[in-house]
Amino acid sequence: MAGSTVVNDLQEWLAECYPQSVRTAYLILGNRLDAEDAVQESFLRAWKFRDSLSKESSFKPWLYRVVVNTCNSKLRQEIPHRDRRINDVNLVDVSIKDDVSSRIALSNDVMSALRDLPVHLRVVVVLRYYADLSERDIAIAIGRKQGTVKSRLNEARTRLAVHPALKAEASRSSTTSKEGTA
Repeated sequence: MAGSTVVNDLQEWLAECYPQSVRTAYLILGNRLDAEDAVQESFLRAWKFRDSLSKESSFKPWLYRVVVNTCNSKLRQEIPHRDRRINDVNLVDVSIKDDVSSRIALSNDVMSALRDLPVHLRVVVVLRYYADLSERDIAIAIGRKQGTVKSRLNEARTRLAVHPALKAEASRSSTTSKEGTA
């Protein structure tokens, strides 16, 4: 009986966390195959060391810490010798499919801006706005103080605000909204 409980726990765990973890890893790594590989490795590590998570600890930040650490390892060790952007799929293929071309363009602009951020800033943005973690949970996930998370988010927002792809999108959006009200 205990064996079937473990299998059921694993199935629930995967169903609940896998898609969002893949998307998070994709946004950090910039390549879907690397993201899937990192998440599979992360889940194996997390499952192996699941008993180290105390009963009082929150599962989500702990899991994201494993995912982020695995992504950082990939960025340091496995990926530097090749361009992560070659033969890559769009964000649209990772998230919910949407036929609206403006949303696709915006997704591509956001991906371009995220890729241009340094990894330490990209990670906090992805965890905050895509994984919906609080600053406290991000601090746990990346092993830094909450103040560091706040300053990194602030720096990332500042850089994203002046990124050419997002500035162009903002001007397109304001033109479209003005035409809609006229």
